[in-house]
Amino acid sequence: MGSAAPRSASVLLLLLLLLLLRAEQPRGAELTFELPDNAKQCFHEEVEQGVKFSLDYQVITGGHYDVDCYVEDPQGNTIYRETKKQYDSFTYRAEVKGVYQFCFSNEFSTFSHKTVYFDFQVGDEPPILPDMGNRVTALTQMESACVTIHEALKTVIDSQTHYRLREAQDRARAEDLNSRVSYWSIGETIALFVVSFSQVLLLKSFFTEKRPITLASCSRAPHVPAWNSSRRSPRRVAQGGGRTMLLW
Repeated sequence: MGSAAPRSASVLLLLLLLLLLRAEQPRGAELTFELPDNAKQCFHEEVEQGVKFSLDYQVITGGHYDVDCYVEDPQGNTIYRETKKQYDSFTYRAEVKGVYQFCFSNEFSTFSHKTVYFDFQVGDEPPILPDMGNRVTALTQMESACVTIHEALKTVIDSQTHYRLREAQDRARAEDLNSRVSYWSIGETIALFVVSFSQVLLLKSFFTEKRPITLASCSRAPHVPAWNSSRRSPRRVAQGGGRTMLLW
């Protein structure tokens, strides 16, 4: 009896997983893309008449985390338009069959490169159990558990997507703040070295002895006896009385 209970629980869990895997998901796309400055990116999806579609988007990085978004029907009519939004959701039931276009624009930005995430889903989610919407009887305990777990898993997936986007956005902000702090620290270091070097030169100029230079000291020259190279040798002029007179 003790081993029969765990075995039955395992069988129920296996059946539950099979039901969850068989549940069809609505058609759609989930994408993260780069949106350069002065650029516009458009996507197209064919939708049948009367089918509901939804668009969720959020700017992850770049600028003020805002972007322009608009949706057009196959006839070119704008059914949704928002400017400079950080995130938003839009749900619409197609009135006309054809290709619907939704665009993201960063044309108002001159140098901010942005990263945008969007989730585009087409169609209603089918019931997890066959003929669940047309049933008159109440759900069994196992079916109720399947529906509860399915809804809980959807909530977990949405929460994981939300926290993943928040983590990417916070990481981008932290890296941007880190780069700004690094550049500011380098600038402060350079300014500190320049100011310190200037102060050393200024103090050195205060204690440097400067002697005045006069014109007299510049024109003074060493005394050199002047000799006349053209001096003539003495010659005897006259002699008389034992004396000789020399004339130059």
